[in-house]
Amino acid sequence: MRIRDLFYETFSAIQANRGRSLLTILGIVIGIAAVISMTALIDGVKASLVGELGLSQSRTVMIDCWPGREVTMDDIDALEAGMSDDYEFITAASYNSGTVSNGVTQEDCTFLGVEPEYFEAMGTKAIAGRTIMQSEEDAGSRVIMLDQSVAERMWGSADEAVGQSVHVGNDDYTVVGVIGKSGVMGGQSFVPLSTMQKRMSGNTGVSQIIGFAREGTDMDGIAARTESYLRSYFNLPEEDPSSPDGSSYYIGVTTMASVIEQLDSTMGAFQALMTCVAGVSLVVGGIGIMNMMLTNVTERIREIGLRKALGARRSDITWQFLLESITLCLVGGAFGIILGYAGANVLAQFASLSSEIGGMSVTPVISPKAVGLASGICVGIGVLFGFYPAWRAARLDPVESLRYQ
Repeated sequence: MRIRDLFYETFSAIQANRGRSLLTILGIVIGIAAVISMTALIDGVKASLVGELGLSQSRTVMIDCWPGREVTMDDIDALEAGMSDDYEFITAASYNSGTVSNGVTQEDCTFLGVEPEYFEAMGTKAIAGRTIMQSEEDAGSRVIMLDQSVAERMWGSADEAVGQSVHVGNDDYTVVGVIGKSGVMGGQSFVPLSTMQKRMSGNTGVSQIIGFAREGTDMDGIAARTESYLRSYFNLPEEDPSSPDGSSYYIGVTTMASVIEQLDSTMGAFQALMTCVAGVSLVVGGIGIMNMMLTNVTERIREIGLRKALGARRSDITWQFLLESITLCLVGGAFGIILGYAGANVLAQFASLSSEIGGMSVTPVISPKAVGLASGICVGIGVLFGFYPAWRAARLDPVESLRYQ
């Protein structure tokens, strides 16, 4: 039997039982839709977290250091000089909170004083205007980068905010740029670190240390070397105190590469769990496919006998029923992919709404790998659950089949 004839017979058989075929593949549709929607949503959440937290910067190292006193810029300079072989640069940041006003609207903000290198290390980009320049850091200029949500509430759009003047504390600042919405720390705005220390916080201490490793540096090794250097520099014991008190100290070094790896592991485990749950539906759908194919074999016994009497081989009969089973699964998979993508978008809207205060948005990410996996699963189910009915049909006796009523 030619391939064209096989496909013609396959589609004719499916069309003859369209209602039953659609009901039969419902389990496949639900299972594939669950796999696609969960995969797309989890990948979307991971991409959002990576973007919001700056985790895309795999060379970034977050250094937490409290040696029992405030860490100053002199300490940062010493660290950068002492570990110049490992780091391209080391920068610092300082936090403060307050309000920002344009004379009409007042917003609560978390202010972050940073050096220009911070934006490269954390992968933070301006969606309007520009980032803070070194000349502004050197001069302690009164410039500010506003969070997108703050800028939009004040002027309606990020572009309109650039060049405007805002009041912070007792000073007026010029808006030079707007950053994207901060999902984790909503309302976060940036000023030069020197401006923060002179005009906002009033001290020379830093709250955060960020290192940017040289390309090709072993990220696991750099964490250990950094901690060892800091303990030696501040003359601290190897172990932090278990009961922090007024004289406590702490050293902690985290690479973004390790955070990304941990995030991948956590998301992967959750995705595997969801896939197993969806797999139950796929198994149920496969059993439904087998049940339908066995029914088809019984209903078409005389047809099978007639085909064998006219010269059809066992392989022809086997392929005919296998193709019917695989086609049903692929049709169910196609509907499942479409439904899964739609479901992922709906779930993403709920996820975005639930984090609206932080400003984090989730966009489903459907990879070709997920679609290919779904298609492969469909073919596998078609072969696995369609083989026995096809094998049974191929071994029917043609004489007995022609006499079947």
